[in-house]
Amino acid sequence: MGRKKKSLPILENVTITDIAAEGKALARVNDMVVFVPWAVPGDVVDLQVTRKKHSFCEARIARFIEESPLRIKPQCAHFGICGGCKWQNLPYEEQLKFKQNQVMQQLRRIGHIELPECQPILGSVKTFEYRNKLDFGCSSKQWLTDEEMKAGVPFQPSIGFHISGAFDKVLPISKCHLMDDLNNRIRNFISEYAKAHDITFYDLRAQHGLLRDLVMRNSLSGEWMLIVQFGPKEQIQNNKEAVAEEVATMSQFDHETAMSVLEAIHTEFPEISSLLWVYNPKCNDTFGDLDVNTYYGTDFIYELMEDLKFKVGPKSFYQTNTEQAYHLYSVAREFANLSGNELVYDLYTGTGTIANFVAKKARKVVGIEYVPEAIEDAKINSQVNNIENTLFYAGDMKDILTEDFVAEHGRPDVIITDPPRAGMHPDVINVILGAQPKRIVYVSCNPATQARDLQLMDADYKVVAVQPVDMFPHTPHVENVVLLERR
Repeated sequence: MGRKKKSLPILENVTITDIAAEGKALARVNDMVVFVPWAVPGDVVDLQVTRKKHSFCEARIARFIEESPLRIKPQCAHFGICGGCKWQNLPYEEQLKFKQNQVMQQLRRIGHIELPECQPILGSVKTFEYRNKLDFGCSSKQWLTDEEMKAGVPFQPSIGFHISGAFDKVLPISKCHLMDDLNNRIRNFISEYAKAHDITFYDLRAQHGLLRDLVMRNSLSGEWMLIVQFGPKEQIQNNKEAVAEEVATMSQFDHETAMSVLEAIHTEFPEISSLLWVYNPKCNDTFGDLDVNTYYGTDFIYELMEDLKFKVGPKSFYQTNTEQAYHLYSVAREFANLSGNELVYDLYTGTGTIANFVAKKARKVVGIEYVPEAIEDAKINSQVNNIENTLFYAGDMKDILTEDFVAEHGRPDVIITDPPRAGMHPDVINVILGAQPKRIVYVSCNPATQARDLQLMDADYKVVAVQPVDMFPHTPHVENVVLLERR
């Protein structure tokens, strides 16, 4: 017989006191730190421990004794299940306080460096319908709550968000408030059309089924892009050779039915100016290495910022909160303090948004980015905006940005860097230090890795300004811009 699982305790009359880094609330019980999802500081609750370690435990709310005066009613019907907007039960001004505190705590705790006073966080222009991109999974099985499981509710094909801990199921989303309401009408139409016409949804375990994934993008120009991913009729052997052959031959692709789905979407939503499709027989939803096909319209949309417009393709990275991205980049440009004579390196340039945004105030801007398609868009963005003082290079940052590269293009006066969540590779930091720019503007979506990198540069560069910017209301995520000056 197996060892009997030890029952976990209930903690009674616990007051929630703070917010932790990943958005969970925090309490302390007998010197034990307790992490609690969906709670608000000031809640008094009984907690059922779900996981216990030596120095901390995780728990869920078993009973409310007293609700926090900070607590508000969430706008979304999926709150508490979806997991995407953990802080909708917290007033936005309180969210901002916790985010600013989170930034400074991580810079101090991880960076261990001298810091100036933090400038007040810039709140988002919009707190709902602020996103320009959403990704929805299509699954042959929807995620069911415990109550639905006990009631015997049958599994149904659904379109929605993947739930943590249930990779093969998605939570059906009837209304998402993070994007213009057209996203809901498009998604619900596709779901109803597919069910009415017996079109298969992707089985994430068996890895086959026609409807696989939807990516929606829109822009301030009023354009909409929809990318529909289709899967194979039967599972493809999971190796590179088999997948490559299937991509080339499409022998398991129901092309006729897929095109009927696209035609129905186009007829119902003629406002979609870029209707694209991808055949994906791989074991994951990424399509960076796959062909994107145009069913209707263009294979891109334009985003607007100040007097510039930016081409955004299906594989391009662009900040998902367009209006707030303007404020983020304005901070970066202000920190760069350009006079018109500087050579600027823009690292992790994406589609060249920052590079082109600052170009008219610089002598020359050199942008580097890993994704080749994004670099092609960056070049086009310069051409479209009649910007002639930019150069762009594609490749792994640590391979492109070398001492030889700096010797060829010149030592930068200013470096602007906006790396992914993992931060910068140590080799990249070493080249930056060797290049000896006067100023470094570090834009980060992860203050923890930013703090680590700042520590590595601290001997040569002093942090002189810290500006948090909220790009993602109702989530624990926050951007932070730091200005460093050479000591």
